[in-house]
Amino acid sequence: MYEIVEWYNAHFYKDRTIKFRLKDIFSDHWDNFVRENPNLNIRPVVHKEVNRMISCRTSELGYSVYECPDCGEIKFSYHTCKSRFCPSCGNKYVRKRTEAILQKCYNCKHRHIVFTISDYLWDFFRKDRKLIDLLFQAISKTILSWFADKSKIEHYIPGIIAVLHTYGRDMKWNPHIHTIVTEGAMGNLNIFKKFDFISYDALRKRFQKILLDLLEKKIDSKSFKQLKNFIYKKSNKGFYVYAEKKCTQSTQHMIEYAVRYTGKPAMAESRILDYDGEYITFWYQRHEDNKIVKEKIHVYEFFKRLIIHIPDENFKTVRYYGIYSKKHKFHDKMIMLIKHQTHKLRNSLNSWRMMILKDFDIDPIQCPKCGNQMKWQYRVC
Repeated sequence: MYEIVEWYNAHFYKDRTIKFRLKDIFSDHWDNFVRENPNLNIRPVVHKEVNRMISCRTSELGYSVYECPDCGEIKFSYHTCKSRFCPSCGNKYVRKRTEAILQKCYNCKHRHIVFTISDYLWDFFRKDRKLIDLLFQAISKTILSWFADKSKIEHYIPGIIAVLHTYGRDMKWNPHIHTIVTEGAMGNLNIFKKFDFISYDALRKRFQKILLDLLEKKIDSKSFKQLKNFIYKKSNKGFYVYAEKKCTQSTQHMIEYAVRYTGKPAMAESRILDYDGEYITFWYQRHEDNKIVKEKIHVYEFFKRLIIHIPDENFKTVRYYGIYSKKHKFHDKMIMLIKHQTHKLRNSLNSWRMMILKDFDIDPIQCPKCGNQMKWQYRVC
């Protein structure tokens, strides 16, 4: 059940002082949830990531010992879980991932394009997660072929960064891919040609055909062929592809938006309004009409919605294609978005110590007694 709330209430929810942590909620109920749902077929990676998140910054994961060289004060720093399901560790992962992507980008305009699929296909990708590779493959073929068709002589190749999202704003399973595409491409003769116009209508139909053909070849069943024909009739304009007609955002902003949940749970803790020990109340902004919706569900349903989005182990949610997958012959003639000499400085700002300083204005290795810098002594695993 859900209810629509007014905007002023929504801002109140965002600014509330009481905060609820996923770690505490899972600690309260995870063992009982697993025991009471023996037929749920929970993937091994889910158990691993949830247990790591629950153990984050506890003695279970060990600790490092720091000592002040001046006053001899001892400080213990518990290790983090480094899980992509942990809201705290996920922030660090996302920042490092964003920085790594930015260092691959050329200093040119990029376009943020979102590829969605028919909801009749969602369950195929949930039941067989290996099919997600076909989703990436279809999108790369769609974009690369559109640019290549602009000139058979040049065979233009753009740069593509593809990021998988598996959820909608209400956390339900909805696989789609955000892409960051260069507004231009390298050719066989032309170093870089700008393309201000990209036909999204052409991409829609092209993407639909390529994906359905790939799925039909992989699934190879009579029922899927019937479903394919049904989808063509129902979605005669192709699958929905969304993008702004003109680039209005910086490349960094696009990338930050696309990768923000690649290393974190499907819902931010700030959206949890209440937790009474059994039910979770949270809010989200509905995509269809931008209205704020408040929803209250049992903690077990809450778990189900969250864990379904944990990616399989070693699964790559961010992938590169075109001139971003390997160096083109004209690579050395291009200007990078971030100069090489600034890489080291930017990376240092994403260190454990610097991020805590930046986020909380606290130096984690400052002596609490005399204020001097403490030195690492040893690690206990």
